[in-house]
Amino acid sequence: MTSAAGVHQGGKFIVVEGGDGSGKSTQARRLADRLRDAGHETVLTREPGGTASGAALRQVLLEGSLDARAEALLMAADRAQHVTEVIGPALARGAWVVSDRFVPSSLVYQGVGRALGVDAVEALSDFATAGISPDLVLVLDISDDVSKVRRASEDPDRFERESEEFHARVREAYRSLAAQRGWVVVDGNLEVDVVADKIWSVACERLEP
Repeated sequence: MTSAAGVHQGGKFIVVEGGDGSGKSTQARRLADRLRDAGHETVLTREPGGTASGAALRQVLLEGSLDARAEALLMAADRAQHVTEVIGPALARGAWVVSDRFVPSSLVYQGVGRALGVDAVEALSDFATAGISPDLVLVLDISDDVSKVRRASEDPDRFERESEEFHARVREAYRSLAAQRGWVVVDGNLEVDVVADKIWSVACERLEP
């Protein structure tokens, strides 16, 4: 259904995930642009840092020295504010939301990467999200070699500076959890335009934007 302003009502929540260097930020932006072109009010956001307070937390999370539990708790705090300020209100008014990272990142990075346990991190995330969950989770999967090259070409943050073993665990966790939870894995090794087209095809098939 369409409102008088020509903006579709009944928004959806899409999360774009992937390891460091996977290209998820670029693809989240491309997807949001296509949704807007299709006539949808679309909110593009990210975690951590999708709110003013979240931006301060992002700085600590990406550059600070943190215990694994403190890291998980700060991620949850960022997420709670993000849901309250941005995601919840956008969905309530019928907008589509595209988020660069959400709960899956915590399950993978803190639950598996930091070995805190997926169940423990998921319980914390459930409290933070207050029942809001994505309609579609897209995981960009890239090879270990491609990930290493891409991470080396950037100014690395605390996560990007982690060991190759850590990044390999992250990749395997994404693939394993995707198989269990119905997340859609997209080959991120392909050209940017090809990946964008594949993501759009999945979104159209699953959500009919």
